[in-house]
Amino acid sequence: MAPKQKFATQVDPILLAKTREIAQREGRNLQSVVEEALADLVEKKATDRSRPEVVAHYEATVTQFDRLLDRLAK
Repeated sequence: MAPKQKFATQVDPILLAKTREIAQREGRNLQSVVEEALADLVEKKATDRSRPEVVAHYEATVTQFDRLLDRLAK
């Protein structure tokens, strides 16, 4: 694992307070909670992408069956 790298940023004070509460409640330091949150975000963004061809097929299907979908919704 690479050495840790320092960085500075700004964050909403309420979000920071809640993050500190999590760290305290779990007996962890703030750094480990922030690092976990960043890792979770990176993983989510990497795996939570809809492929353009899937989106295009979905949109075409909705357009094609618009009337049927409206009737089924009623």
